[in-house]
Amino acid sequence: MDFKMSYQNLSSSVIKNYYNLAKPGIIYGNAITTIAGFLLASKGLPVNANMALRPGYFNFELFLATLLGISLIIGSACVFNNYIDRNIDGKMERTKKRVLVIKAIPVKNVFTYGTILGIIGFLTLFIYTNLLTVFLALIGFFFYVVMYSIWKRKSIYGTIVGSISGAIPPVVGYCAVSNKFDIGAIIFFLILVLWQMPHFYAIAIFRIKDYAAAGIPVLPVKKGILITKIHMLFYIVAFTIIAMMLTFFGYEGYVYLVIVILLGLGWFMFGVQGFNIADDSKWARKMFGISLLVITMLSVVVSIGYVFKI
Repeated sequence: MDFKMSYQNLSSSVIKNYYNLAKPGIIYGNAITTIAGFLLASKGLPVNANMALRPGYFNFELFLATLLGISLIIGSACVFNNYIDRNIDGKMERTKKRVLVIKAIPVKNVFTYGTILGIIGFLTLFIYTNLLTVFLALIGFFFYVVMYSIWKRKSIYGTIVGSISGAIPPVVGYCAVSNKFDIGAIIFFLILVLWQMPHFYAIAIFRIKDYAAAGIPVLPVKKGILITKIHMLFYIVAFTIIAMMLTFFGYEGYVYLVIVILLGLGWFMFGVQGFNIADDSKWARKMFGISLLVITMLSVVVSIGYVFKI
């Protein structure tokens, strides 16, 4: 009996280690924006100069395949990223207990695991979607595993490079339906790029000691927290303006527009409060939470727009 229980506990621990290696939090977060992109395209797209919308439709099989494919690809990218970052992860309080840092999984298994996830993910998109979607997913994978891994160690602009990969999932969802990289895809891509910057900078502020210890040149470490706060406000304004474009180009209605303006204004006002606050870390954690609320609400409004055609 004791042997059986020990075996079950060991199996559960191994599964949990592999599960965490794929960074499920990142997968789930990107799933939300992927769904929004998919439903935006399913709702209908502008097809003429008058911006009239053609009737949309929801393909459930395509939806599941797209969500599964991009999730596996993201998981694969995160597995390889964990391997690449295992040395600097050991220097940061937040990541020092990750499975590769504590050597809970053999390194040789990491490549097999990451490769299998990636192959299944790309095959799923290839079989059920289109070549454009596969190509976009490949770009996101490359930027996260290769470009971001290089740039974040060398430059404060590593965050911008990383935001490219983070903006790909909603475009994958969009193009899986439309098979077009049109103005709608471009707007959604820019929305996610711009949203990620204050989101990441908030993390960098309340984790500034970790990044300094690991030698990662994030903006707060290299230029200071004040400059970072100014940059955050700039990106919040840019995010709000670009998000409004979905209405101005006929992809969303005025309910969406009002909600986006309110979200952007609230986010901006709390950002301004950061210049008159003593505890930067506490403020940054709240900014991080607000950023998650903003992108979740935006995705929900876009998704609801498909159901109610608002």
